[in-house]
Amino acid sequence: MSTFTMGHINPEGLFRSEAFSQAITVTGRAKTIYIGGQNAINSKGELIGVGDLELQTKQALHNIKTILAAENASFADLVKLNIYLVSGSDPLVGYKAFQEMTGSLDNPPLVTVLFVSEFTSRPSCLLEIDGIAVIEGKD
Repeated sequence: MSTFTMGHINPEGLFRSEAFSQAITVTGRAKTIYIGGQNAINSKGELIGVGDLELQTKQALHNIKTILAAENASFADLVKLNIYLVSGSDPLVGYKAFQEMTGSLDNPPLVTVLFVSEFTSRPSCLLEIDGIAVIEGKD
């Protein structure tokens, strides 16, 4: 039996999307996983998909999936994602890659998308994603 409950809030009067929830509540004992900004750098330190937002999105999501799996979590446990895209990028390309990587989530996370001019540490990166996930904690 779970020691916490996660409620996905989409109140009447607000737009209801299949891609994101409006708010999420977490009640009870839980472990929160804060995921630092992930880009398209693989385990060897190589940038995957130079100039290709779809490939870069898939690599960043692969990195997030690896972090989640290390904590026995999955994309379904995500509460919040912040997605930073280089100006001029098409968010629909990233969304398509997200759908391919995660499948259809019954309760999608909160999502914020921001456009930035560039990533100074890796100018060839087209995106960075950070997030928060919640799973059952230990007693």
